[in-house]
Amino acid sequence: MFLASLAIATAHAQSGAAAGPPSPLATLVEWIPFILRGFLLNLGMSFLAMAIATVLGIGLGLLQLSRSRFLSLPAWLVTHLFRNSPWLVILFVVMLLVPFELQLPGGGTFIMSDWLKATFAFSLPVMANVSEIVRGAIVSIPKGQWESAESLAFTHGQTLRWIILPQCVKRAIPPWMNWYALLTMATPMASILGVREAVGNGQAAMEAAGARPELLVPFYLFLLLLFFAYIYPISIWTRMIERKYAVDS
Repeated sequence: MFLASLAIATAHAQSGAAAGPPSPLATLVEWIPFILRGFLLNLGMSFLAMAIATVLGIGLGLLQLSRSRFLSLPAWLVTHLFRNSPWLVILFVVMLLVPFELQLPGGGTFIMSDWLKATFAFSLPVMANVSEIVRGAIVSIPKGQWESAESLAFTHGQTLRWIILPQCVKRAIPPWMNWYALLTMATPMASILGVREAVGNGQAAMEAAGARPELLVPFYLFLLLLFFAYIYPISIWTRMIERKYAVDS
């Protein structure tokens, strides 16, 4: 995939070579669509990784609060293992341990491409932090609500499902959104392992344009502004939700 991206970029660059090298800004403008196609992969990885992390994190958070030590202790260990491990190390471990082809029960195979491996790797530390968000939100609910529900003949599961979890949602959304923003900002690390996202495409474009040193600043500045334009509205929205919750409380 890298060679294909580089070949496309080189073909574009050679078409204008006869007129001399264009300015850094003109070169950037020429390659913006190419970089944006890579940015779509960043967004796709962030959406999929956050979905995986949310589902697994909710389950892990509930297991941490289990009355059985056989469930709560492993859940606690997994949570703290991935919460306190560097994301880049997790990325390398997943890339090395997960095979390229997975054998399915029916006899078929599932191809684990590099971007899928990176997506799964990014979901693991976020999963651990979602687990702590869920656990903390449930623990923050006053015990009197559990006792009141018990006096009304609610089972433990009914109390959790109908009384506790709905209140936890508002408490969990702001930190959940913060972790989505952090996850999105981490996706460019996948370019280290050859995933052709925005940073990888930007590097391929600079190589195709002659790897001129004067291209570094405009290209990386554009990438910075691209991620900022996507992440900053999320941070504003998160603060708005936090203020709304503070008023309600």
